[in-house]
Amino acid sequence: MKILAFTDIHGSLLALKRIEQKVKIKNPDLLVCAGDISIFEHGIVRLMKRLEQLNRKILVIHGNHEDSSTFIKYSKLFKNIIFIHKNYFIKNNSLFLGYGGGGFSMADRQFEKTAQNKFKKIINKNKDKKIILITHAPPYKTKLDKLVGGHAGNKSIRHFVEKNKIDLLICGHLHENFGKEDRIKGTKIINPGPFGKILMI
Repeated sequence: MKILAFTDIHGSLLALKRIEQKVKIKNPDLLVCAGDISIFEHGIVRLMKRLEQLNRKILVIHGNHEDSSTFIKYSKLFKNIIFIHKNYFIKNNSLFLGYGGGGFSMADRQFEKTAQNKFKKIINKNKDKKIILITHAPPYKTKLDKLVGGHAGNKSIRHFVEKNKIDLLICGHLHENFGKEDRIKGTKIINPGPFGKILMI
């Protein structure tokens, strides 16, 4: 399956045009957005309408510039936009798990609770599928969370990846690390950036 992943477009018309071009040229089966489509929700409905017009299913989580309640409310208006914060989506042989928001703390108790009480159970029921985790925050101590002052990622997410069979982690938040890739054991990690990257899974 071919997916087009992107993150942190922050309302950029240039980023939207690049994504639209990639959809036309590469013809992905599914789109994935790892949060922050807006700048503090400014024009968020207009942005969602633009994404809806791509005529592809788009799995979306919120970033630190959006609130989950906003996506819960507005995603209902669009048939192609699927909000999967604390939820999952299955397509073909792939299971997508979503967790949005955050990005500024090294520990996330809400993520830990969701991972323990929900995600692990879903994974156990879908052991035959590839597991793709979508978070806004990057995991701790990788190329994707490294800044001048050290690593700024989330230890809760890293721990979950280390303890579970996650094939791919798509994240965002740190603009300095757009386009970077790394691995945690057998898990590929990528920050696809606002212009998007095609991934085969």
